[in-house]
Amino acid sequence: MYIYDTTLRDGAQGQSVTFSLQDKEQLIRRLDEVGMHFIEAGNPASNPRDAELFERMRGVRLKNAQLVAFGSTRRVGARAHEDAGLNVLANAGCTHVAIFGKSWDFHVTGVLRTTLQENLNMISESVRFLVSAGKTVFFDAEHFFDGYAANPRYAMETLRAARDAGASYLVLCDTNGGRLPEDVRNTVKNVEMEFPGCVGIHCHNDSGVAVACSLTAVRMGAVLVQGTVNGLGERCGNADLCCVIPNLVLKMGVDCFPHLSELTSLSHFVSSVANLSVDSRMPYVGRSAFTHKGGMHIDGVMKNARTFEHISPAAVGNERAFVVSDLAGRNSILPLIHAVDPSIGRDDPIVDHICGKLKQMEFEGYQFEDAEDSFKLMVRRQLGKYRSFYEVLDFQVFCQRPDDVTCTLATLKVRVGNKVELTAAEGDGPVNALDFALRRVLTIFYPQVEKLRLVDFKVRVVDDGGTASRVRVYIRSTDGEHTFGTVGVSPNVVQAAWAALTDSIDAFLLCNP
Repeated sequence: MYIYDTTLRDGAQGQSVTFSLQDKEQLIRRLDEVGMHFIEAGNPASNPRDAELFERMRGVRLKNAQLVAFGSTRRVGARAHEDAGLNVLANAGCTHVAIFGKSWDFHVTGVLRTTLQENLNMISESVRFLVSAGKTVFFDAEHFFDGYAANPRYAMETLRAARDAGASYLVLCDTNGGRLPEDVRNTVKNVEMEFPGCVGIHCHNDSGVAVACSLTAVRMGAVLVQGTVNGLGERCGNADLCCVIPNLVLKMGVDCFPHLSELTSLSHFVSSVANLSVDSRMPYVGRSAFTHKGGMHIDGVMKNARTFEHISPAAVGNERAFVVSDLAGRNSILPLIHAVDPSIGRDDPIVDHICGKLKQMEFEGYQFEDAEDSFKLMVRRQLGKYRSFYEVLDFQVFCQRPDDVTCTLATLKVRVGNKVELTAAEGDGPVNALDFALRRVLTIFYPQVEKLRLVDFKVRVVDDGGTASRVRVYIRSTDGEHTFGTVGVSPNVVQAAWAALTDSIDAFLLCNP
């Protein structure tokens, strides 16, 4: 069973996905390290970046993977040995190449505008030319499932043309992503009977079942699965290898990926390089995949993880987490209480008091799911263990509009111990100005505050009071090592932001006294 990664080629065709030459080099090394068998790195005939990539990789020995160059069959009416694209593939700095060809008669006559026989000639001559150049060839049968449904005899002839010419693998492509698992089951079964041991599968996710179709193809005899990390790809994306791989290994018993515990870090690494946000709800590798919120769920998992988890999160390199909310019971908040005071027992009355305080605050509009640090500070206040690093005596915010440019000025008076400092700062808005002013004055007493920076700021209305509605402000900040999530709620957006902002600094100072 082989895993064929096409993140760098097919994944790069997704909207908002762009990989530089350096990005591709980084990703090749990471994909190789985790154990991919084949890495389709790009089309060297289509752009200078991919051409340069394969030149740089010429002679580079990877640990686990084979690099694959991608291209197409020869042009209509051309000779294979004269086709520019095929010659680039023949001279690419790798031993494996993949070429796509038409397997749907509708595309042959309607898009290529040629005869069915000429298309067969294009396939066989292209494969034969590349094999004669010493290449191992993957033939991607484009639109195969649609072609098989319309004209099964001709679709099979395209595979036969490629196989007879020396193609090592015949990859059946659901290019439009419109086929359901039952379609894939029947088609792959028939193809596997004709071409045993060399069938691959390539599914797009336009119907939301690319992973299911890929796994179904494996059950029917496919020995190679193509896909992308995080399901990147054109339109709705490709089969997500972050789902395909653990399902194969953990659910179907296929030993095909040696470093499964690195899957979550691989997913995050690809998102980081692609400059995309990580989808927290992704199966297996998402932050929410093993996060529990309901009190009964949390209680069950703490007694036996199998009650509400289908696998151990460690198997794929993920972690279990419990969400603080008004649905939570004692067991879910006890670890956070113990982070402040480990001596408090489960039946201590203060635990019920904190649970009640939590439910009341969430009723008022607070949410602590992404603001654990505000919750911990609340716990400290309820336990009498809150340390005041500073006292804000007064602050004022002034907004004016000289020359049509909004200018905001914040003044702030702070006391630390017996010393009082007054400062002012300008910003792009009231919260920004207050942030600058507070950091400016606190760095006099706590120079380490300079390391803290805000990385996310969200505002949401929590009731229907119009412009007088209560708002929730969520802030995420970091010192480069730790991340702090805090929240504030008030009918006054500045006051709500101020509460979240001061909580973030308090949380930071607790970690960096």
